[in-house]
Amino acid sequence: MNEDITLANIGREERSGSHDRAIPQPFIDLMTTGWRTEEVDLTPVPQVKHLARRRAQLSAAFPGDTLVIPTGTIHSRTFGAPHPFRAGSDFLWLTGDLEPDGVLVLHPTATGHDPVLYARPRSDIASGAQYLDRMDGEIWHGRRFSPEEKATVLEIETRSLDDLPAVLASVASSPRLRVLRGYDTALDGGLEPGTLPVTAANVERDALLASVLSELRLEKDEWEIAQLQDAVDATVRGFEDVARRLRPDAPTAERLIEGVFAWRARVDGNSVGYNSIVAGGTHSTILHWDRNNGRIEPGQILLLDMGIENNQGYTADVTRVLPVSGTFTPAQRDVYDIVHASRTAGLAALAPGVEFAEIQRTCTRVLAEGLRGLGILKGSLDEVLDPETMAHRRWTLHGFGHMLGLDVHDCGHARPEHYAGGVLRENHVLTMEPGLYLQPFDELVPEELRGIGVRIEDDVQVTETGHRLLTGALPTESYEIESWLAAQREAGPREPGVDD
Repeated sequence: MNEDITLANIGREERSGSHDRAIPQPFIDLMTTGWRTEEVDLTPVPQVKHLARRRAQLSAAFPGDTLVIPTGTIHSRTFGAPHPFRAGSDFLWLTGDLEPDGVLVLHPTATGHDPVLYARPRSDIASGAQYLDRMDGEIWHGRRFSPEEKATVLEIETRSLDDLPAVLASVASSPRLRVLRGYDTALDGGLEPGTLPVTAANVERDALLASVLSELRLEKDEWEIAQLQDAVDATVRGFEDVARRLRPDAPTAERLIEGVFAWRARVDGNSVGYNSIVAGGTHSTILHWDRNNGRIEPGQILLLDMGIENNQGYTADVTRVLPVSGTFTPAQRDVYDIVHASRTAGLAALAPGVEFAEIQRTCTRVLAEGLRGLGILKGSLDEVLDPETMAHRRWTLHGFGHMLGLDVHDCGHARPEHYAGGVLRENHVLTMEPGLYLQPFDELVPEELRGIGVRIEDDVQVTETGHRLLTGALPTESYEIESWLAAQREAGPREPGVDD
């Protein structure tokens, strides 16, 4: 290593040390010696038996094909400031590997596939990269598993990522190659040997891989159900935390509530599963309000759409609406109870074999009846539900729910006949979240109802005989919400991790 090495010569494309002075050779020599090997826990991950079964399912779906599934890499929020890394969901489901830059390749054999995980080697102490590479060096970011260690922990053959370019180059032109796209721009770029550029010939082939992966992930195994319940339980504690901080008699900043929930998310999980929606007053009518820069006033309602991602990557997705002063006004209760009736009807219809579209029709019918009762929708129920006009959608906006798992909108690449155009199956996990949104500037809405937005969202497992609420610990009826809010306020604020 020569004397004019700088941090700009080493590492990834964005380097916080790119303007540092040259590093003297004596310091480089100092940093390459005197390190002992640190021991790490090599206990296999708890879901290891499920990982092998999942890979076998994918193998059976594509006999004879080479399958390439990357996890993605670290991206920067600003120059030199990386976002926290989150593993690609399909990759995580197949490998259990939470670290960046890994690529799973299923190599075809006469009897199936040999799965190989290509992973980053440890930082090279002899070259000084352990210290000199600020974006990747372990002194900067912490120790990681070597490929040999990872093979033990994940029980999968693991090789150095340095071996991957030659492997990909050997199959790049194969008509039996399928690549999960959109996670690794370097792999997709086609600028270097061993990259796999998108071509007209492989677009459909690759899209089918993404779809099948989503479809395989739809039915959760028992370990996944436990992870989702863990995420929900943490989320319930987060809702309790924010209820205890919400003032009934003075304004509360939306950002304060967001911060309290984020605190819980980091204490009891990995992070929030998506940007928290903390929508006070008229913000409740904005479906994806996540600026959270307003004030929550007494007398208003507060719509909270929040979920914690647990340490294995599974997320909850829960929405509740709270009356800030402690009691719903008559107008707020009227809208709330319509949404609750829709939610109850939808849950009653949930069971294996029921069409996804039937749940949608059930929930929508109740919402439309409620809108007619409020004097907002005019005409017969058949007229307002006519798919050629969709008049009700002005105030309902979205469907009844979506699949839930490693992604908050899970399995999104599944083909319609397996998802929205298909039927529910045992161990599907999905949300039930009907809503009404009466915009403050909507002159078709009676004045006393304007500015009220209500969504009630539960997480639900489809069971052999019907369904099970994962979110049953959080009440939903309007009077129950009032009692629950009063009880939380009576209990008072707590410090997550200390008072639990």
